[in-house]
Amino acid sequence: MTLFPRTSGVLLHPTSLPAKYGIGDLGKSAYDFVDWLVKAHQSLWQVLPLGPTSYGDSPYQCLSAFAGNTNLISLDMLVNDGWLTDADVADVPNFPIHTIDFGPVIEYHNKMLALAYSRFKSKATPAQRKTFDKWRDENATWLPDWSLFIALKNLHGGKPWVEWDEGLALKQADAIAQAKERLADEIIKHEFYQWLFFTQWSEIKQYANNVGVKIIGDIPIFVAHDSSDVWGNREIFQLDPKGNPTVVAGVPPDYFSKTGQYWGNPLYNWDKLKATDYQWWIDRIAFTLKAVDYVRIDHFRGFEAYWEVTANPERYATKKYGKWVKAPGADLFSTIQKKLGDSLPIIAEDLGDISKEVIELRDQFNLPGMKILQFAWSEPKNPFLPHNYVNNCVVYSGTHDNNTTLGWWRNETDDNTKRFLSAYIDKEVIEPHWTLIRLGMASAAHTFIAPMQDVLGYGAETRMNTPGRESGNWGWRFTEDVFSNNYHDRLAYLTWLYRRRADQQVEVYGDVAVTDDEDETEG
Repeated sequence: MTLFPRTSGVLLHPTSLPAKYGIGDLGKSAYDFVDWLVKAHQSLWQVLPLGPTSYGDSPYQCLSAFAGNTNLISLDMLVNDGWLTDADVADVPNFPIHTIDFGPVIEYHNKMLALAYSRFKSKATPAQRKTFDKWRDENATWLPDWSLFIALKNLHGGKPWVEWDEGLALKQADAIAQAKERLADEIIKHEFYQWLFFTQWSEIKQYANNVGVKIIGDIPIFVAHDSSDVWGNREIFQLDPKGNPTVVAGVPPDYFSKTGQYWGNPLYNWDKLKATDYQWWIDRIAFTLKAVDYVRIDHFRGFEAYWEVTANPERYATKKYGKWVKAPGADLFSTIQKKLGDSLPIIAEDLGDISKEVIELRDQFNLPGMKILQFAWSEPKNPFLPHNYVNNCVVYSGTHDNNTTLGWWRNETDDNTKRFLSAYIDKEVIEPHWTLIRLGMASAAHTFIAPMQDVLGYGAETRMNTPGRESGNWGWRFTEDVFSNNYHDRLAYLTWLYRRRADQQVEVYGDVAVTDDEDETEG
């Protein structure tokens, strides 16, 4: 079976699912969404990074590259498992249903999780404790650093780790030993939370896989400075003796930002990583591929060369203060292949300022790149136009960083763009979101993904993220009535029409083989 068959799916972060506790979670609505995908004959569910978020609520600036976002833990499932009672969750705050009010949501979920932990301590059976201890042992490469880090962060009122007491910030042996003893219960509590998260996540993944839906995860190339990853592994990052970054990541001016972007993430010390045979990266990818079936690596071009910026946000990321620096590229991915296998289920996010060398690196390891239909409408040679696609790519109507297609059409396109798209399809554009979905489905790309907002025909008010905007992102949610609408019928029809259904895929040995499909009509 080919690694990337001709298929399609939907991009939806679990936080956007309907749930009564203020944020989407891994409970009933996640299973309902998988069922909805099956009705729509979709084979892929793409999510954003699943880690614990911090200031700004961005899943691309997580407190850990390994830990899960405990706000996604289904409280109803904790009731079913006996860690909470119906009385515990009877009095739910009046959370908004279309957006996430992150502050109150986090406070409420932390309160409920603390109750669950207290019940675990008092009522867990020997078998449950044994299962928990076994899981802790299996995750010993990252769990101890994470649980101690978050316990210390809470002890310091949420301050970044470089602002902690020096002995703790720099992981001096005596200070760490004392902290482990003093915070022993707090440490186990956070390990318990992670056990709950990954238990629930593995169950929904197994459910999805059993009904033919695979999950695409997301690995941001860079990690947040204020994270357990940097605090626990200072030697593999470019930091000063106190732990502050000496240089940081960003991007030069491009179509997302005319002034460039100052991301502020610490940059890797690739020489130190190479000396370990890139073990931290191997662990990260291997761990993620246990949680998902495919992984999209965000900002793939940074493996060939990255934009290095002086660590001073006032200077921003323009060419005056930034420069391209070579990364290990092929050496890293050759090592990944040696450790994890030749066929890498990796999608390369190859957007932005892309050089010939980045394309060569991507193609050397046969990684599919990305095509974004919203970027296509300028001239016939535009690489994002469907007639210019190769088979080995993943096409999107838009991404989490784009406006919804309806919002894009109404607010971000000029008359020339509208005329070009109309000329391309040889008729007036009435439903721009379905026009792009149809074009992506019909293309030669082996994979097509549509954000859920585009399938539903939602406007700019449901946009997930606006790059460069510090607040007001990541909060969109939909309501349960979506599961009973007929959008899945239309999506299912286009999936059948353009041969992206799982039951239309066959192995081909030598001559081209085809399947005999039952006739279908739209709607």
